[in-house]
Amino acid sequence: MRTFKVDKLTVNFLDSRDLMGKKAAEDIAATIVALQAEKDEINIIFAAAPSQNETLAHLVEHKEIDWTKINAFHMDEYLGLPKDSPQKFAIYLDEHIFSKVPFKSVNYVDCSAEDVDAECARYEGLLKKYPTDIVILGIGENGHIAFNDPGVADFNDKVFVKKALLDDVCRNQQVNDGCFATIDDVPKFALTLTVPALLAGKHMFCSVPAPTKAWAVNEMLTAEINENCPATILRKHDSAALYCDPDSAAKVTL
Repeated sequence: MRTFKVDKLTVNFLDSRDLMGKKAAEDIAATIVALQAEKDEINIIFAAAPSQNETLAHLVEHKEIDWTKINAFHMDEYLGLPKDSPQKFAIYLDEHIFSKVPFKSVNYVDCSAEDVDAECARYEGLLKKYPTDIVILGIGENGHIAFNDPGVADFNDKVFVKKALLDDVCRNQQVNDGCFATIDDVPKFALTLTVPALLAGKHMFCSVPAPTKAWAVNEMLTAEINENCPATILRKHDSAALYCDPDSAAKVTL
């Protein structure tokens, strides 16, 4: 394991993908336990992607967490998929964590809502009523966070939730991850939490494995902080940590 800082961001390079997830889960669990000693309930935003498999699998094993005092939120969701589509992020989160531990509440983005703008406003209201304590996220092959792709990401967004057009790199990633057979099957639009909504979280834990993320990790740590690589903004957050395996860290020479 190697740990170092880039600006304010704590970077952890682990010796395997499983160790990456285990270390991230340990740090998340420790933060949850500390927060639960201070307040009656905490609020956590969860990303849904294969990159989170190991982190979530290890996290649900931490018995010292009182899940009944945690409100769960999800980060983004496709528009246009059937309600029972296995590619829906709500289904991923149900399978990997929401059904495995007894949350106080689970709050979904409703992408079946006829009025998308009203749904964005509704979910923004929830996020502001229950201020975020922890964000558990990854980054995309193009450096996105949530569905804030280059060209869509706005570090000064005025809203917390919006409809986003997905770029081709982002959509092709869903094929690379094995979620869709072809890029034509991947929806072109999604609802996403914006960059300010994510940064409002007091603590951010970012798990990023796999060789397909090597370019994005290097860019995240070495490029100028701007919307061309949205993940660079984590370097400005007061409590953010990145976790990588050898494949995703392969291009970093820092």
